[in-house]
Amino acid sequence: MPEKPIVRGAGGTPGGIGEFLAGLAMSVAGAYLLTSRVIVTSSFWSWWGFNGFGLSLLPVLVGIGMLFFNGRSVLGWLLLFTGAVIIGAGILMNLSIYFQPTSLFNTLVMMGLLAGGIGLIARAVQAH
Repeated sequence: MPEKPIVRGAGGTPGGIGEFLAGLAMSVAGAYLLTSRVIVTSSFWSWWGFNGFGLSLLPVLVGIGMLFFNGRSVLGWLLLFTGAVIIGAGILMNLSIYFQPTSLFNTLVMMGLLAGGIGLIARAVQAH
């Protein structure tokens, strides 16, 4: 009589599919509730008290010009990539993140769902 194949569950271990799905649902719900209470704003770029955004565009514009002249220019690609990284870093560095005032109960529910969901997911991927 042939042996029954072991049904693989979450993380390649037997069982744990229900725990994994419940943990995933809890984590998603907690993360959604938490992130819906966060406000992200930005401010203008400043460099030693002056607006520095225009200066961050300089490598990108020079790189684009060089690439239109010669599409295989290594220096052009390097300037374009460096300028894009500077602009991306500048955007991230000038973000202000605020947590909206909320009740302690709502905060505990959000954090509890997130932590409990992560715990269930971790439990589901272990062998039962």
